[in-house]
Amino acid sequence: MATTNTLSDPAIQLQLRQAKMDDIPQIAALSERVYAGTGMYGYPEPVLIGQQNHFPEGQFVVVAGEKIVGYCATLRVSEKRAFKQHNWGEITGNGYIATHDPHGEWLYGMEVCVDPNYRGYRIGQRLYNARKQLAQDLSLKGIVFAGRLPTLASRIKRYGTAEAYVEAVRKKEQRDPVLSFQLRNDFEFIGLIPHYLDADHQSMGYGVHMIWRNPKVAQTPTKGKQKNYGGRQPDSVRVGTVQYQQRKVQSFEEFMEAVAYFVDVVADYKGDFVVFPELFTLQLLSMESQQLSPVEAIEALTKYTPQFREAMRDLALRYNINIIGGSHPTRMPNGRVENICYIFLRDGTVHEQAKIHPTPNEAYWWNIEGGSELDVIQTDCGPIGVLICYDSEFPELARHLTDQGAQILFVPFCTDERQGYLRVRYCCQARAVENQIYVVMSGNCGNLPNVANMDIQYAQSCILTPCDLPFARDGIAADTTPNTEMVAMADLRPDLLMTARNSGSVQNLRDRRHDLYHVRWKGK
Repeated sequence: MATTNTLSDPAIQLQLRQAKMDDIPQIAALSERVYAGTGMYGYPEPVLIGQQNHFPEGQFVVVAGEKIVGYCATLRVSEKRAFKQHNWGEITGNGYIATHDPHGEWLYGMEVCVDPNYRGYRIGQRLYNARKQLAQDLSLKGIVFAGRLPTLASRIKRYGTAEAYVEAVRKKEQRDPVLSFQLRNDFEFIGLIPHYLDADHQSMGYGVHMIWRNPKVAQTPTKGKQKNYGGRQPDSVRVGTVQYQQRKVQSFEEFMEAVAYFVDVVADYKGDFVVFPELFTLQLLSMESQQLSPVEAIEALTKYTPQFREAMRDLALRYNINIIGGSHPTRMPNGRVENICYIFLRDGTVHEQAKIHPTPNEAYWWNIEGGSELDVIQTDCGPIGVLICYDSEFPELARHLTDQGAQILFVPFCTDERQGYLRVRYCCQARAVENQIYVVMSGNCGNLPNVANMDIQYAQSCILTPCDLPFARDGIAADTTPNTEMVAMADLRPDLLMTARNSGSVQNLRDRRHDLYHVRWKGK
């Protein structure tokens, strides 16, 4: 019986974790659904028990609430076994992984399956990332496996041979739902294995021998050109800041198409965070036939709030990326209007951070009032904080977040001319230096002539670092061209922050005179 996708429910989160014995009935049912109609069969419960008993650290599931929607299984194998010709049964012990070698140098991927009702949320990518992390944690040389070619049988007449089909996929002349995905995830093709799994009629029995090399472990030099596009440092957090051009849109759907484009770009570069500017949702007011009064404008925007939250949360889930959703003027349940940054985590969690200090313009045009809560947000990349534009000019706020453990401070901003922009920029650089944290700025460019307070924009979005030897020379990890729509990206290393704080040229946090002063938060 068909099941429905539950991720539209904001209470349901998408989480990855190691599999447990209690998960076995659900995993067995999932594998049966995935392989129904393929000529292959799912995993009986005794096989899954064997996997748990032999190598529990290597089995992962993705859950939506309490429902298992993704599963992968791995074992460790020796280098000799990993690279010689083999078939699925002999290398996996017919699925029981009794062949698991606790001293094997390579992680062997024997299975990945995703619930058909939950495809499109990069669940497979999450599972592949978990495998990579496990290989790094165990200091293995990398990952090897033999993947499927589910469209080979239907296309063999066109290409003649399996080798020709694979080559067409590698050259991007043909898309294969499995191999194309694996190539995008930095796996290298090393050959075809005939009769790998003869029951897999769609793949005509072939297995595609693939490898991923652990960047933390020295590798034997390989001949030939190697792909390094999109490579990243180990233990880094990849951040993309969007300098977003304001332009007239005809519908909410057109607005979301533009947002989804940038989310897709940063996700394709394997980003962990994508950041949008303050008040970028005011673009929705360009759909109105005439300029609205401030009160009318706020009411017009408020009607989009539920739709905006739902669409942005769905993007975070689908693209497996954390989204700092700029800011959106919102009428609160108590009737106040606050400038809210919504933070959409890739597990489906949604957080809110209100602007603490509205500018005189915001108070005049929008009757915006300041919030009173400021807390760090726990993410899968460590604790972060958000300060909206003007808030970055108040050093106590950033210090309060740093005291709570924030390592990255996100600053969505909206400034109309260069002097206003530089106030925010210089203050953000100061926050990075005095707190020894990373600061990410994201601003608007372009204009919305028919929208009050959005006549002109000036922005140069950037990613800032402390100023010390381990970091970028000028304290700028990435910068944009002023007033040009674009994305800037950088890899940020949280471990370097700890090094700077404990043994840097200056140690601002350690050298504070707690006997003389401190920040005490009196808000909620």
